[in-house]
Amino acid sequence: MAIGHEAGAAFAWEPTSRVKEDANITRFMRDVGVNTLEELWALARADIAAFYERLVTHLGLSWIEPYSTTLDLTRGVPFARWFVGGKYNASWNCIDRHIEEGRSHEPAIIWESESGATKTLTFERLLQDVSKLCGALQELGVGRGDRVGIFMPLLPQTAIALLAVGRLGAIAVPAFSGYGAQALATRLEDAGAKVLLTADGTHRRGKFVNMKRVADAACELAPCVDKVVVFRHPDTTIDWHKHRDVDWHEASFSQPSFAPPVATESNEPYLLLYTSGSTGKPKGALHGHAGFPVKVIVDQYLCFDVKPADRMLWFTDMGWMMGPFLVLGALGLGAAAVLYDGTPDYPSPARLWEVCARHKVTHLGIAPTAIRSLMVHGDDVPRKHDLSALRILGSTGEAWNPEPYRWFSKHVGGGKLPIINYSGGTEISGGILGCFPIRPLVPCAFHGPVPGMDADIIDDEGRSVRGQVGELAIRQPWPGMTLGFWHDDERYLATYWSRFEDIWVHGDWASVSEDGYWFIHGRSDDTINVAGKRVGPAEYESALVGHGSVREAAAIAVPDAIKGDAVVCLAVLRPGRKAGDALRSELMDAVTSALGKALAPKAILFVEDLPRTRNAKLMRRVARARFLRLENLGDLTALENPASLEAIDNAL
Repeated sequence: MAIGHEAGAAFAWEPTSRVKEDANITRFMRDVGVNTLEELWALARADIAAFYERLVTHLGLSWIEPYSTTLDLTRGVPFARWFVGGKYNASWNCIDRHIEEGRSHEPAIIWESESGATKTLTFERLLQDVSKLCGALQELGVGRGDRVGIFMPLLPQTAIALLAVGRLGAIAVPAFSGYGAQALATRLEDAGAKVLLTADGTHRRGKFVNMKRVADAACELAPCVDKVVVFRHPDTTIDWHKHRDVDWHEASFSQPSFAPPVATESNEPYLLLYTSGSTGKPKGALHGHAGFPVKVIVDQYLCFDVKPADRMLWFTDMGWMMGPFLVLGALGLGAAAVLYDGTPDYPSPARLWEVCARHKVTHLGIAPTAIRSLMVHGDDVPRKHDLSALRILGSTGEAWNPEPYRWFSKHVGGGKLPIINYSGGTEISGGILGCFPIRPLVPCAFHGPVPGMDADIIDDEGRSVRGQVGELAIRQPWPGMTLGFWHDDERYLATYWSRFEDIWVHGDWASVSEDGYWFIHGRSDDTINVAGKRVGPAEYESALVGHGSVREAAAIAVPDAIKGDAVVCLAVLRPGRKAGDALRSELMDAVTSALGKALAPKAILFVEDLPRTRNAKLMRRVARARFLRLENLGDLTALENPASLEAIDNAL
């Protein structure tokens, strides 16, 4: 694999002295007496517990009762416990703390639907709505430790649900709003969810999606669910089960407007976040009250420079990690969470930019695949909208290709905004690697570990390596690391801790360039081995997208009797580009020029679409399984566009 940035190459962005001076991370470095990122990383590595104690104090988080022990390793590193003895409620820190500081009437939740309907909740109104839902849930028998499913589009009520469940000391189980009945039921039944919070439906590309029908079918498969609380729109008609279904508005309307938060322990479970596996049972990552919420506050403060009164929009879903990241992180720092319940290019290619302009969004987060799909509509589309409020661009979910990165920087950021590249995972509660608005950026790169993440790149023997590609690993625990998999410690240990003692192996290939920039090269289980040469799919895809005719690409490994693996590239063309042998030859030349003839793909096929999740993450394993005509395509519950499978069939 290529290492990435060459020393001396042009920067994509450089901070001004004013930006560096005003940055949150600069303030924290002064507080702890260091001057550089390198010194900050070293400070954290030297005493990880002391580092987090100083960081949490700096952030001013509000503890119901102070903790007595910062880090407890009694059960070993994989089961580290943080802030032991403390009592911390995420809901209090996201709402009440800011009201006490005199910010009752400032926006907390800003929402817009696909049709253009909008709503804003102040911190005061948010507290009232959260409290009323708490009362309704208590009347339904929900108490401390009970699991509550959340199967909802990105409504204000979805954020209210997340906060109310935590305020009661119950455990929230968010599920992707696009799941089918079986996928939803699998998660509800595994969690033992007592109550499901849902909505009658939502609109996608102008069509009504009946989520209640999916919820009803899931509850038939998951008899653990006693009650379904339904947020209803006045213009919809749905089936109603009078002994099970509860109207959200009716149940909460007469409840008290203040519910005191439960004094939850720091490591008491708050979130049960399921990830989609390639096959078999999904993994349920369990997170505590002072785990996930503290980690996302740390990351948004240090990496994304979020300040009170900022407005963050992340194109995501509450069922993915970045949904709770958006709500708990932004609100935790006193910023507003901007929820957009729609697609970024409907009913016009300018839809996302309209939302950003209308609500004066300061922080926009999006996956690289979504940018690749938006840039085909033209460079002028974002420019026609007032994006002057934007201060930070963010990205996560997958590796960048250089051309979309530069397009995002130039045509959305005007060349004046940093792209905070961010990579981690659900079990991490946020980022392992990130960028910071105090140091120049190069395309597709990371500055290095999020401070407090003792990240490293290791070889097959567990030794640190530089100047070559290795496995991304973490050598010390951190707040936010999953408390374990739900009722499956053995699987948790096997997934992350089985290769080397007390080292978390994350499953990503990574490298560091000569001038210190870090790069992610894709999942290690996506790696392709061509005649003994290990190469990542992103390198093929970058070469194709860089040609100018290709909007999006997926490189997949196929068995080869001689080379072990051969590479087949599936390419989606830009509008107006004509598929044919002449273009295929040009693309083959572009790939071999970038990677060398020894790594030339076996074939380049043109397809109309590629499988992806709703937040635009490319599903390479599904594309590979379909291409190879495998009977088992693995877990398809996150697949947003099933028609892409037929598109692959048509190319064969």
